[in-house]
Amino acid sequence: MRLTAKLVLGSVLRLIAEMSLAGLGRPAYDRGSMTRLTRYILRQCFGVMVFVTAALSAAVWMAQSLPLIDLIVNRGLSLDVFLYLAALIMPRFLDIVLPIGIFIAVLFTFNRLTAESELVVMRAAGLSPMALARPVLILAAIAFAILMSLSLYVLPVSSRAFKDLQFEIRNRFVSSLIQEGTFTTISDKLTFYIRSREANGDVVGLLINDSRDPQRPITILAQRAAFVDTAAGSRIVMLNGNRQQFDPQTHKLSVLTFQRYTLDLESMQDAPVVRFRGAQERFLGELLFPPAGLDALVRRSFIMEAHQRLLIPLSALSFSLIPLACLLPGEFSRRGQAKRVIVALGAAFLFQVSSLGVNDLAARFNEAIPLMYVVDLLPFAVGLTILLNRGIRFGFRRPGYAAARAI
Repeated sequence: MRLTAKLVLGSVLRLIAEMSLAGLGRPAYDRGSMTRLTRYILRQCFGVMVFVTAALSAAVWMAQSLPLIDLIVNRGLSLDVFLYLAALIMPRFLDIVLPIGIFIAVLFTFNRLTAESELVVMRAAGLSPMALARPVLILAAIAFAILMSLSLYVLPVSSRAFKDLQFEIRNRFVSSLIQEGTFTTISDKLTFYIRSREANGDVVGLLINDSRDPQRPITILAQRAAFVDTAAGSRIVMLNGNRQQFDPQTHKLSVLTFQRYTLDLESMQDAPVVRFRGAQERFLGELLFPPAGLDALVRRSFIMEAHQRLLIPLSALSFSLIPLACLLPGEFSRRGQAKRVIVALGAAFLFQVSSLGVNDLAARFNEAIPLMYVVDLLPFAVGLTILLNRGIRFGFRRPGYAAARAI
């Protein structure tokens, strides 16, 4: 057996010795052994949780980072900017992956403890389901603290930094956004087109259509061009082209031919200085008390985001108790507990589907928001009740066995 079996067997021997010395006022159990068992189970669950969360996060991170890789391969964005952008998107899905990680960790750890008879020895030593659930509750508290810190601070800060950098790239690093052979809209009524891009970054065949001023639309054509970053800002240096401006009042087209022409990209930015921040970029106080004058739909999205920020950490508590409520109570079976594992997986799936359904309902009707808390906390309350009462059974007892137990 593993270390746990040895610890529990030692605890059993101490328990027998202490029961024989009960008249001397010795304690009924060894608190030190209980603490070591708690640390052992907690260490096992925590290790699996970290592994599963890291694996799922890496898979989702790779999928979400694929559009950013295009910024390096085809658009010339630097590697450090890519890594910074990829790191900023991590908190967006970590709050979804971590509750799943704690569920898999608890389910895997306690199923393994049962398969290797370690859990049987613990229960034979007199440990109740609540005593065995203590390390899982500690793990759930750790996950709750991590998720709450993500919801309250890390998520809005990272989302705000990501949107700001994306906004800056769109307005300053125009060359990183333009694709070959396609018309790329940089800002309102400002379109770029390039035929091809050479290995050194120079552009062959450039077209710029600037129709921000409907009274003075401008079209610039150039055989070659280069995007240059200077201390004063970004510039486009164009060679061998012309600048066409059409006057709709006089219906005249003025054409300026040039051999070398420099265009200041800063002057072509028509984006507002202060950017409106979405719900993911707001802190919890801003979401619960949105500024006055907001559209009703935007205000509703702010309220929903605030409640979801609070519910995601609470879901970790429910995900941690679902496998415990299915695996710990009841009688031990040498045939294994595949039925209990399937029930735990089904309960977790049902919980997730119900949560998504209620969230969708609350997004349309704010009166259903309290129902979100009921659905998210119901598995935790039911699981805690089952562990306290040891009240879960799978299957039916045979009449003969029940009569023997009654005698």
